[in-house]
Amino acid sequence: MESAAHIGRLEQVSASDSRELDRVCEEVATTLFEGGQEPPFTVTSADFATDPHLICADRYWRLRFLDRPTIQTAAACSTWLVGHVIRDHHTEVLEKWSLGYAFITKDSVESSLELSRAVEEIVEHDSSAGETAYFATLYHAGKLRSNFWFDELHQFLDASLLALAAGVHRQAPLFTALRSFAAFGSRVLTTEHAIGLLDQAWSSSERTRHVVDICLNGIQAAVPFDGHGQLLRERAAEAVRDHPLDHIFHFRLASGQHMVRDHDAALDSINTALRHLPALGSRGSHKLLQEQYLAKRDAILEGRLRAELDAEHAQQLAGQEERHRRRWEQLEGELRRRGEEQEKARREGQEAARANHVRAVELVAVFTSAIAFAVGSLQVTLTGSYSLYDRLALIAAWGVGHVIFALLVVGGTWLITRPRR
Repeated sequence: MESAAHIGRLEQVSASDSRELDRVCEEVATTLFEGGQEPPFTVTSADFATDPHLICADRYWRLRFLDRPTIQTAAACSTWLVGHVIRDHHTEVLEKWSLGYAFITKDSVESSLELSRAVEEIVEHDSSAGETAYFATLYHAGKLRSNFWFDELHQFLDASLLALAAGVHRQAPLFTALRSFAAFGSRVLTTEHAIGLLDQAWSSSERTRHVVDICLNGIQAAVPFDGHGQLLRERAAEAVRDHPLDHIFHFRLASGQHMVRDHDAALDSINTALRHLPALGSRGSHKLLQEQYLAKRDAILEGRLRAELDAEHAQQLAGQEERHRRRWEQLEGELRRRGEEQEKARREGQEAARANHVRAVELVAVFTSAIAFAVGSLQVTLTGSYSLYDRLALIAAWGVGHVIFALLVVGGTWLITRPRR
């Protein structure tokens, strides 16, 4: 009767009244939790916004995990999920619950000893497909992921008994995406290995929204590498094309665009993420996500302003450089002009000095020849018994000789001192 009453309350509540839906689901879930009774109804959808049965079950298991955040609780949740959620929505609910409950209980991580004590019981009661071990593995891995314990996550997924007990589920794209997340953040594993796992999960035909989210989260949280921002932007853009109303993917896209300094596009993306962020009360982490998105928006605006200031500063530097270049060209032209003038003045000075030297030599040669001619002519005139004609001939020959001597001296001096180019 009590179970029927709970089911009746859930079926009567209106999905259009969000507050009433939250209140009724919370009350029923609390009553079931306090009474030690698991939800007795079947979940037929994966609509976490309007399906009262799923919302109530979600609230109930949330209380269970907050009370005992262990893999034993995860095993119990997996068992209930297999028996009460129809197969068509099994994967969606499993991934959302295992990772979501891990996030809200990330402050309580079980030690290796605690895990080893619980694994035997989980494996003993598990199905041959290892579904319970898989759910518990995702739950514990989700805690390590939420705390960004990359190396611990890698070691847990690769070598723990619980992860090995998941069997064929180890090949699931979500499991591979978690391995990729661990590899991206590890300083031991290579980026090439991480990208290889990323491509394997990303290209899977069974890729879900949660697989995409973990892949993008891994890229964003990765140790910086060449092409980091470009890879995040490209994969996030593809995710946004496939899920245009998903606020998380718009946030990842904004992060990638911010990393490659495409600030205008990043601002549009983060504004879109804020616009699509649903306000579902306590059913969603609205406040936490909004604070995270607003912090990213502030960082984008700061980067945008810094880019504008850098561009303005670069423009000012370019203007100063152009002015300096023009000034240098002017100074260079002025120096060249002055050099040419100095060279011209030097050449003119050299030419004047040479001309002066030549004129001095010419004067000395002419003066010497004149004196020698006068002395020689006087001797011819005053001495000897030559006739007038002979004396005139001797004087003429003497004069011609001195003229030739003077010309040779002047010509030789000019030849020696002529300018050479």
